[in-house]
Amino acid sequence: MKIRPSMTRSPMCRLLLPLALLLPQAAFADAPPQVVAVQNLGSTPKVDGELGEWGSDGWIKIPVKPALPRDERAKYGLEPSGERNTTGKLEVEMKAGVAGGKLFIAVRYPDDAADTQYKDWVWRDNKYQRDNQLDDMFAVRFHLSGDYDRTMLSTKEYRVDVWLWSAARSNPTGFAEDMNHFITTKMQDSAAEYQVKDGPVIYISKQRDEGAGPYDVVPRPRENKGDKLISFVPATPSGSGADVAAKGVWKAGQWSLEFARALNTSRPDDVVFKPGTKLLGQIAVFNRSAAENKSVSEPLLFDFSAVK
Repeated sequence: MKIRPSMTRSPMCRLLLPLALLLPQAAFADAPPQVVAVQNLGSTPKVDGELGEWGSDGWIKIPVKPALPRDERAKYGLEPSGERNTTGKLEVEMKAGVAGGKLFIAVRYPDDAADTQYKDWVWRDNKYQRDNQLDDMFAVRFHLSGDYDRTMLSTKEYRVDVWLWSAARSNPTGFAEDMNHFITTKMQDSAAEYQVKDGPVIYISKQRDEGAGPYDVVPRPRENKGDKLISFVPATPSGSGADVAAKGVWKAGQWSLEFARALNTSRPDDVVFKPGTKLLGQIAVFNRSAAENKSVSEPLLFDFSAVK
């Protein structure tokens, strides 16, 4: 099986519909989603990863667990021995609020070390090869269209707006990668492919939003310029790639993160956060891991009913 990066474009996102129309019945098959009540903030937080201004009250505890248990890997054409989840089960604390026409999200969760290196170029056997070191990441995703499911390895078709923060790559610039993920069983060029045992192939397309992202990949150097070189460089995001501010601070065994984005960017690849509505979403924690080796929450219901 070959996993490949995605190049799929996203369609115009839908405005938020009334709750009865917005939430697919399948989302409630197991249990109602945990509610994240979005507050009206008295002042605008500074997106710096320092959470003192959020206070000590009102934090929501959200459990996360491995997205793909080891005994289910073979079902999707993955070797059980290939499991690399180092997050396991833990609780993420979250608060969300609106100020100055923006949604702010603060999260904190335990992590025994700050992993801030990512796949350096290492000189080995007379050529540069990728090191296998991965950085810590945290993702928030929001329902854009289709039949939302709690898992990306789904035979349903749906699209989500994804904010991906990474400790080595995006954090230095103060932004998250702003992306669309499209999950479908219809063939897609340049998509990750997962063959379900006795079932269809699942295609997962991942596309950065229009514009420049917060970092650029450094091509493989042809000549020896040292034993180890960085594989990416910070970049100045632009267009829709600059929509999501994000900053993390690791201290005393805990990551503290903040995200911020306009309620309505007027861009076709971004979800609209509309006061008075509710929207499905989810979070994921990557502890020096990637792809399916993450821990995720069950669906969350971001409730904007109190937002003015």
